[in-house]
Amino acid sequence: MKGPFKNPFNAQTIGVTLLLILCCGACKTGTSSTEKIYIKGVYGDPATLLQAGYTFNELGVNALFVRSYSLNDELYYAAREQGCKVFVEFPVLLGRQFIEDHPQCQPRDTTGQASPPADWFMGVCPTCPDFKADRRQHLKRLLNQFKVDGIFLDYLHWHAQFETPEPILPETCFCERCTALFSKKYKIEIPQGNSADRSHHILSFHEREWRDWRRSILTDWIRDLKHILKSHQPESALGLFYCAWYPDEYDAALYRILGIDINDFAKEADVLAPMLFHHMTDRPVRWIGEYTTWLDSVCHAIRPEHKPEIWPIVQAHNTPGEVSPAEFREAMLQGSAFPSSGIMMFSDRALLQDPRKLEIMKSLYVVDPE
Repeated sequence: MKGPFKNPFNAQTIGVTLLLILCCGACKTGTSSTEKIYIKGVYGDPATLLQAGYTFNELGVNALFVRSYSLNDELYYAAREQGCKVFVEFPVLLGRQFIEDHPQCQPRDTTGQASPPADWFMGVCPTCPDFKADRRQHLKRLLNQFKVDGIFLDYLHWHAQFETPEPILPETCFCERCTALFSKKYKIEIPQGNSADRSHHILSFHEREWRDWRRSILTDWIRDLKHILKSHQPESALGLFYCAWYPDEYDAALYRILGIDINDFAKEADVLAPMLFHHMTDRPVRWIGEYTTWLDSVCHAIRPEHKPEIWPIVQAHNTPGEVSPAEFREAMLQGSAFPSSGIMMFSDRALLQDPRKLEIMKSLYVVDPE
C-alpha cells in the first residue's frame, strides 16, 4: 500500500507526482484557507525543528500540529512566513493539575472512591462545571490570540488509558452529580444509598441508558467547543484526535467505557485524526491502512455528501520498545494511502532523536521540481 508520497525505491506515476508537486508548492507559496492541499504534518512542538536549524520548507512540511501550550508568536509567524498551516491540539478531559485544586472534579468509581490515575493519564469528571468553564475560557483566549487553521480536540474520552497493549478501563463516573444528571435526563429513580448501591442499580437495570448518557455527555463537549470555535473563526476546521479502536474491541470499550460513538464524531468533525500508534498498542503496521479504509466507509455512511477528512497520526517515537526507521516509513505510507487526505507523525522530538527518521519523512514529503 502506498500513500501519495515520493517513493525513492519505486517508480512514480505521473498523476501522483503532479499531486505532490502541487502539495509541495502550496507550502512554499502559501494557500488560502479554502484551497485543498494534501496535509503533510508534524505533531508536537515543531519549534524544535527550527531550533535544530531546519526549515519547514526543506522538510516538505506544510502543516504544524502544535500543542496549545507550545504555540507562541515566534513559532506562529515562522510557520506563516513559510506558508504552512497551523493547527492547534487542544486538551479536553486531561486534568491532573486541575484536580489538585478542584478535588470535586475527580472521577469516581463504582464504590464512590476517587478513581486513581490510569498510568500517566488523569481524566476529569466530564460533568464538572468548573472544569468545563476553565476549558471554554482557555479555548476563547487561544482563538483571540491566534488565527488558526483548525483546533484538534484531544483527550476526548472518559477516564481510561488506551495507549498501551493492556488498556486500563475503569468504570466511572458515579459521583452524586453524574448520577443525579443521569436520573433527571431519563426520569429514572435511583434508590437512596451509598455510591456502591447506586452504581449497582444503574449497571444492573439501566445499563443501556447509562452508556447512552455517557456518550451524550462527550458529544455535548464536542458541540460546545465546536460552537466556540466556529463563532470566533468560522473557517477554522474542527479536528478530533481519538482512540482508534473498532467498536467491538475490548468488549465494546470504545463506547462502553470511553464514551465514544464514532458516528457522532463523524457527524461533528471536519477532520478525524485517529491515533494509529501501532507499536504502542502492539499491532501490525498494516492495521493503519486497514483502519483508515474502515473509517472512510463509516464516514461515507454517515455523511456521504460532506464526509470529514481523514488525517491519521502515526508513531515515530520509540516508546515502548523501538520503532525502526523502516517500520516508521511503512507506517507513513500506510497512513497516507487513500482514503487519507493528510498525515502527521508523533512527534518532532522522535525525528531529532533519530535523524534517519527525519530523512525518511523528508524523502516522502519533499518533491523535486523536476
